[in-house]
Amino acid sequence: MKIVMLSWEYPPKIVGGIARHAQELSEALAAQGVEVHVITAEHPDAPTEAIENGVHLHRVGTRGITNDFIHWVHQLNTVMEARAEALIEHWLNGKSSRKSREAILIHAHDWLAHFCGHSLKHRYHLPLVATIHATEHGRNHGIHNDTSRYIHQTEWQLTCEAWRVIVCTQFMKQEVGSVLGVPDDKMDVVPNGIDAGKFEFDFPEKERAAFRARFAAPDEKIIFFVGRMVREKGAHLLLEALPIVKAYEPKAKLVVAGGGYRDHLTQFSRFARLESSVLFTGFIPDADLMKLYRVIDVAAYPSLYEPFGIVALEAMASGAPLVVSDAGGFKEVVEHERTGIITWANHSDSLAWGILRALEDPAAARARAQNALKQAKTVFNWQRIARQTEAVYKRVWKEFKESSWGESSD
Repeated sequence: MKIVMLSWEYPPKIVGGIARHAQELSEALAAQGVEVHVITAEHPDAPTEAIENGVHLHRVGTRGITNDFIHWVHQLNTVMEARAEALIEHWLNGKSSRKSREAILIHAHDWLAHFCGHSLKHRYHLPLVATIHATEHGRNHGIHNDTSRYIHQTEWQLTCEAWRVIVCTQFMKQEVGSVLGVPDDKMDVVPNGIDAGKFEFDFPEKERAAFRARFAAPDEKIIFFVGRMVREKGAHLLLEALPIVKAYEPKAKLVVAGGGYRDHLTQFSRFARLESSVLFTGFIPDADLMKLYRVIDVAAYPSLYEPFGIVALEAMASGAPLVVSDAGGFKEVVEHERTGIITWANHSDSLAWGILRALEDPAAARARAQNALKQAKTVFNWQRIARQTEAVYKRVWKEFKESSWGESSD
């Protein structure tokens, strides 16, 4: 089986959760014997052609000036398509029948890969699988401008063209069904995963203390958040909750990691006289991020919209106590009072209560964290998820071969 995986981001190009999802899913599929070719955007710190952990990587770059992000997406899809065409032409060379040869499927991640996926599907008569990680409607609580309408329409086109649509939670299945009109029986729920083993590294106490000192004093308790500085991720709610937390835990320190525009957050911290209790780190490399999870007292993710919540899995796999909101898919990842604390979304008082619940009873917090670690290793491990994904591929290929559309491709 050969998979052409289309994703606009892939490490070291990391913008959101798609990059790590595409990487770890591809590597797990490769470990199971699936030949995965990822076609993605170039990055100055990565080779254009490589095989990494069994995955064939093809990084392509746009040329010339683009007018805006959507124009750049179209340019990227054009060069992605050209690279994919070369691969597929090579595979099909001398093959007289698509029905008798090895399976070839196209797997597109989100609307940003739709244009390439759509063209390849129809040019070569190959089945297309789509993963919808989030919707424009969900991110913005509706469709409010022309750009959002364009993205929304592209999402609809991608799900319409796809043979099967993969979503990460039952919440997303309901959303994609209601917002994009995808029938229930066309969707498969396959969760995101985590490689818990990457958090199992030697971290001697002396080294740990020195690393922790970069972010907080020894007697301070670290509340940690990592994510994009956009409203849907809820970092502003942590700033609103912090004064309440500090009324009971004066030594609480909030560490906020992640790139993006954050002037509104820094201005609020100054206005609320929280500057000495808040540290904005900016983007943090993976190596430091994994160490940070090992030294914090609680990870807090008060999202307003969350299709799944990969950050919750990171905290679970690291053994860190976890507090999340009840938005979206979080409720399917975290079990309240067993693997973490769930608070009300968009409610700073509830968030403060959840954080204090973890800080004031560290023994109970550690017990929940141990339960969460077991869940990360058994339910959300990539080997299990890769098997589920491969089962979707096999179903699609079987249906394709038996269909009139498959017959007409010979």
